[in-house]
Amino acid sequence: MTFFRPCIDLHEGHVKQIVGGTLCDSHECVTEEGDLVVNFVSERSAAWYAEKYQSDSLRGGHVIQLGAGNEDAAISALSSFPGGLQVGGGVTQDNATQWLDRGASHVIVTSCLFDEEGHFLEQKLIELERKIGASRLVIDLSCKRTERGWMVAMDRWQTLTNLPVTFETLDRLAGYCDEFLIHAADVEGLCQGVDVELIDLLGTWSKIPMTYAGGVASMDDIRLVSEVSKHKVDVTVGSALDLFGGDGVAYRELVDWNQSRNLN
Repeated sequence: MTFFRPCIDLHEGHVKQIVGGTLCDSHECVTEEGDLVVNFVSERSAAWYAEKYQSDSLRGGHVIQLGAGNEDAAISALSSFPGGLQVGGGVTQDNATQWLDRGASHVIVTSCLFDEEGHFLEQKLIELERKIGASRLVIDLSCKRTERGWMVAMDRWQTLTNLPVTFETLDRLAGYCDEFLIHAADVEGLCQGVDVELIDLLGTWSKIPMTYAGGVASMDDIRLVSEVSKHKVDVTVGSALDLFGGDGVAYRELVDWNQSRNLN
């Protein structure tokens, strides 16, 4: 069954919703898409969101640190919902155990599995899996569409790697992790619809749990993710969610969506 997975995206210590393709190392920088585009900055803390997710039995959500300055906020969220949230952003082999000790159910990794030029380093993944175990590891295969298909992007989606999102790649990596998290970076934060072709690919493979993120604008998109993936891929919602200032998706609807699936 397709379930809603909540998120807490952190930027400069605040809960924010950002158009993914515009994010880079400095809020003043300019990417090919233009200046940083922020859809929402919350007045509420990361801990507030974590407590809300816990009260509504929404486990398996993602705390994502978008750059530096987010560690305290991430720790507060994890301590507010121990064992209920995953954490990513800046996670490496050196600090993964520390994040698990802080209350994360899993750590989410991308950039630490590649060199600076974006070449995949499988030995790094092997070492990390040996250190914390596949059952505590989520591999983030967030990607951009290219002429060669979807390619994993690292460094807050600014650097394309040499790793494609294909059945072969998913088969290659699945034994080292518990789940995949996949943002469609081209549509992330735009609220203009999901990447149906990518969702179809993920649902057709569907050998371990996966969560899709990117472009959800309404409950119709939630239903579309479920239908296209044959009910095998979970989904998260960002800028369209009323909790994050959006008007396309009501949080209460998503809580009810999950509860209805738990009854089936």
